Amino acid sequence: MRLLKLSLRTRIFISMTALVLLASILIAAVTIYQYKEEAEEYHRERLERKEERIQIAINNALKSTTYPVNEQNLPSIFRERQRIYQISEEHSLTINIYSLSGELLVRSEGVFSKDTTDIQLNRLILDTLASLYDKKYLVKSEKNGERFLTSYTYITDIRSKPLGILHLPYLEDDDLITRELLEFLRRLGEVYLLMLLIAIIVAYFLSKYITRSLKTISETIDQTRLDKRNKRIDIGDASEEIYSLVNAYNSMIDELEESAAMLAKSEREAAWREMAKQVAHEIKNPLTPMRLTVQSFQRKFDVEDPNILQKLQEYSNTLIQQIDTMSSIASAFSNFAQMPAQKNETLDVTKIVGLALDIFNEDYIIFPSEKEEVIAKFDRTQLIRVVTNLVKNAIQAIPENRIPKIIVDVFSENEEVIITVADNGIGISEDNKKKIFEPKFTTKTSGMGLGLGMVKNIVQTYKGSITFTSQKGKGTVFKVRFPKE
Repeated sequence: MRLLKLSLRTRIFISMTALVLLASILIAAVTIYQYKEEAEEYHRERLERKEERIQIAINNALKSTTYPVNEQNLPSIFRERQRIYQISEEHSLTINIYSLSGELLVRSEGVFSKDTTDIQLNRLILDTLASLYDKKYLVKSEKNGERFLTSYTYITDIRSKPLGILHLPYLEDDDLITRELLEFLRRLGEVYLLMLLIAIIVAYFLSKYITRSLKTISETIDQTRLDKRNKRIDIGDASEEIYSLVNAYNSMIDELEESAAMLAKSEREAAWREMAKQVAHEIKNPLTPMRLTVQSFQRKFDVEDPNILQKLQEYSNTLIQQIDTMSSIASAFSNFAQMPAQKNETLDVTKIVGLALDIFNEDYIIFPSEKEEVIAKFDRTQLIRVVTNLVKNAIQAIPENRIPKIIVDVFSENEEVIITVADNGIGISEDNKKKIFEPKFTTKTSGMGLGLGMVKNIVQTYKGSITFTSQKGKGTVFKVRFPKE
């Protein structure tokens, strides 16, 4: 499970290195096995050759002896002129001759040793030798830490009649083969060590090359956003699988851009429809009293009426008032719809906030004029609009039966400018907290509800944010945060 959590590049690197290590171990194991097989085959063939030559020498001894050739005379025949010792010395092999019943008759060594030679052959050996077609039986054994390959065959006369059993104990001397094997394994280890170093280097660069395209795709996918134009992936040299993945991503980006464009268009249309409904609703409000005023004046107009001038004045004042209301409605919607331009003027935020507060005559607005400078890049006009809208909302949130208090503060924090406006008004209810920045939302009997929406629009344009904390019946604190640069 831990291996699956590793990166693809690391897994490729580990897999290639492990593959070379596994190959070297397998080759070493196969080599050792092959050497052992060849060693056993070599000893068996060598023993068979010696056995053939010894059989020829024994047959020659049987032909040239003066003793009658039978089982009882075998010890005398082979002790005659020390023939058994001559044959053993000539072929560098110990020779033991047993009777057909398995009793030791004669041996080539001068001193008999119970540790190396059996006086009586095992019955199993006799039965097995008698049952074999070629009358030749090989037995592997180990004595005193040495391995022996022992051969048992019949000694026959010229008529192929068995006379005795020839026993040849052959010591498997593997010192030479072992030295050759160790030398070969040493050289093989050196070669594979070099191959391992080369494999590590190749695996490093190959895994880096293979995952380079995937890394590019991963970085591009991480940067994919719905609210901006995404870049297509262009990879010049890559495998067919990578090309398929890239083509799938590019197709997804094209579809995403089409969907985003349609969604944005739909949202804009919905927003403008909603805005049009709001504008129509707000304009109808003053039109109704204007229509009633005109109709009333039309019905009651009398040139000879002595109060005609006064009535005309009242009529005119009513119309002007409603026209001013319509003008303020148009201005409010115009200000909300207008996107603020980023002029990025370098200015003292503390000073500009003080200038924005000068238009208010309320003496309960507290702003320490001796605060230190806070330099940032912002548009002067837009900053004044942000402050005035927040202060206006604070003034309107304070009930008449309460001593009003509004505190405005400016300070810097972690390369950001913080502006806070705190009031002791009625606060914001839980139901209204989610709607507070929505256009046309308002809890006041007058106004369009566009002020806070416009403030949020301005602040977000400058990569800032606006938040608030509020307690019902105790007051609200708005906090505007934007970067200095």
